Amino acid sequence: MSLREQARAWLEENLSGAYAQARGLGGPGREHEGHDLRLAWERHLGKAGWTCLSWPERYGGRAASLDDQVAFYEEYARAAAPARVGLIGEGLIGPTILEFGTDEQKERFLPPIQRGEELWCQGYSEPEAGSDLANVQTRARLEGGEWVITGQKVWTSLAHLADWCFVLCRTEEGSQRHRGLSYLLVPMRQPGVTVRPIRQLTGTSEFNEVFFDGARTAAGALLGAPGDGWRVAMATLGHERGASTLGQQIGFRRELAEVIATARRTGAAQDPVLRDRLVRSWLELEIMRLNALRMLRPDPGPEVSIAKLYWSEWHQRLGELAQEVQGKAGLVADGGLNDLQRLYLFSRADTIYAGSSEIQRNIIAERTLGLPR
Repeated sequence: MSLREQARAWLEENLSGAYAQARGLGGPGREHEGHDLRLAWERHLGKAGWTCLSWPERYGGRAASLDDQVAFYEEYARAAAPARVGLIGEGLIGPTILEFGTDEQKERFLPPIQRGEELWCQGYSEPEAGSDLANVQTRARLEGGEWVITGQKVWTSLAHLADWCFVLCRTEEGSQRHRGLSYLLVPMRQPGVTVRPIRQLTGTSEFNEVFFDGARTAAGALLGAPGDGWRVAMATLGHERGASTLGQQIGFRRELAEVIATARRTGAAQDPVLRDRLVRSWLELEIMRLNALRMLRPDPGPEVSIAKLYWSEWHQRLGELAQEVQGKAGLVADGGLNDLQRLYLFSRADTIYAGSSEIQRNIIAERTLGLPR
């Protein structure tokens, strides 16, 4: 039996009983939904060996091929399984620890991520260092065998739920820009760490401000060499564009289907201009999938750079369509947002987080096409 067939059978059997209510919970703009149930599901997945598929077996993975990873993410999305609560650990910090961590760090941090026992958040953006990440001002100094951290991070997704944060900070006095940065692994549940939720357009709060006021972590919680944090941080960002994007697109396909169904119900599909835009959305989603498949080869080309720019702007246009096909009813939130209203409001953030569209265009122009600054 192929891994796809195994995954399909396991998901069908296990998304029942206690976990039947978890179907469809969570996701962008909906991370507040069923957290405790989704955390239990995360641990259930880990126990059955369905987390961290690409990792070595030594750390609980399956050493799965890219094809098998894609198969799992597609089946997971098709089953409407709940949004993962451990995705930052599995998809970002885990692969970074595998690449840069010591044996001791791998043994300490990877198994709890695989088992769903420790959740992570990402400490990159700051009030003056969002898209301009090299302007990080959070500082850390060695004191008595520990790093002492002072500064502020912002837009930190799921920080209010996380046990650990990987923090990019300045550890060399007088350093500027990309130099003198280090990458620290910092426990969140300690004195000196304050988390303040940020209320979003959707009325929920899945990202936060995080203040470090003398927070501490062990000297050995440095990932990579001191001052080499920029290189480690860029490697982490590279892991964002992995096989899971194929599962993300199945979620997009489900959203598009709901938009089309609503357009038919409200009569908006009779408008030739709107109908043309719906067809264009479908075609662009097919292009997105083909580009994602090309990215899975061992040495991907410029499609890696355009992936985030492409999907975020496509998704934002879909959100605008979602509002238009509802007509006047889309302007009223009677008793709370419906799915299409939430899609519209949350997708406004798509072109900002994980690198704004402006920054993505600079990266494509300078690093991919070799154009001058």
